[in-house]
Amino acid sequence: MPTPLEEVLARALAERETPVAAAADALLAAARGSGASDVHLDPEEDGLAVLYRVDGVLRPAGRVAVEVAPRLVARLKVLAELPTYVTDLPQEGRIRDGRGPGGEWRLATFPTVRGERAVLRAFGPARAVRPLSDLGMPADVAGSLADFARHPRGAIVLCGPAGSGKTTTIYALLAAIRDGGRHVLTLEDPVECEVPGVTQTQVAPAQGLTFARGLRSLLRQDPDVLMVGEVRDRETAAVAVEAALTGHPLVTTVHGDSAPGALARLQDLGVEPASLTSALSGVVSQRLLRRACRACGAAGCESCGRTGYRGRLAVADWVGMSAPLRKALLAGADEPALAAAAAEAGSRGLDARAADLVAAGETTGDEVERVLGRRS
Repeated sequence: MPTPLEEVLARALAERETPVAAAADALLAAARGSGASDVHLDPEEDGLAVLYRVDGVLRPAGRVAVEVAPRLVARLKVLAELPTYVTDLPQEGRIRDGRGPGGEWRLATFPTVRGERAVLRAFGPARAVRPLSDLGMPADVAGSLADFARHPRGAIVLCGPAGSGKTTTIYALLAAIRDGGRHVLTLEDPVECEVPGVTQTQVAPAQGLTFARGLRSLLRQDPDVLMVGEVRDRETAAVAVEAALTGHPLVTTVHGDSAPGALARLQDLGVEPASLTSALSGVVSQRLLRRACRACGAAGCESCGRTGYRGRLAVADWVGMSAPLRKALLAGADEPALAAAAAEAGSRGLDARAADLVAAGETTGDEVERVLGRRS
């Protein structure tokens, strides 16, 4: 029995004039309507398997016939202004709003032995900037971010894996800082949402515009606050810390499973403990958990597509630069010792925060285990 997506694509392909173009438009519109944040087009022997990522979980949506598959991917590349004749190298492009009925999307293609694989990520209206107060953060985390927005100082680091909501939090924070009448400059990879009143730049390593080089130049643009998409290497870490130490408040992300892990990562990147304790205001660690369906209490119903979940909520923790943490850093403490120092200063950690949400019926222990890798 055809899936709803397959029925939509079949009707589009029945058009006489431009069937593949109509199918690409139908795919984008259907994906947007489903609430998908990402769409995977996986090449298989008999065509493309289409999967939607909804609330952080991949779900099968349908299939595209093998005779249509390469033409559909080629059409998406046309919309993203990518060369269709390049099929043996990865490519990235952007489908701008107005070039398709589903808003803006980032398209990334990758060659496989069965043809090109494509992934679409939703931008545009689905990534609209939200106020800090609407993020559902715990009161102390929201308060710390709001305080930074009112009185920016030092550096704030956000950590968490891809898809943990860091970008949404950062954009909300930048909008709040902007509303205070400050000049905000960003370096991003990529720019996922345009924030009015914020000057945004996308890095281009192939052309020499790296995070480190761009950040050095931004320091000469008279910024009030800087945002660097990610600290990935020693050079960027050094320039970012130098900026914070010289009076340029900064927001960035660092790879790390937890706030203590992010601090350990910065030390691994060569940041001296003395500089870190002086430059850093605090670290936010966060994840996104699926929200238990309010209609069925996670039992599964028509409203939630029998999954038991509908929508997502943030679980987050804040670690400020406290005296115990400063002492531990200066003593060269490892990650477990940093976690102990953070706890001494009042950090509860993501496990305890998630337990609160389970107790309140907002999510389930199974969901916490799926996201955090351990049961609350």
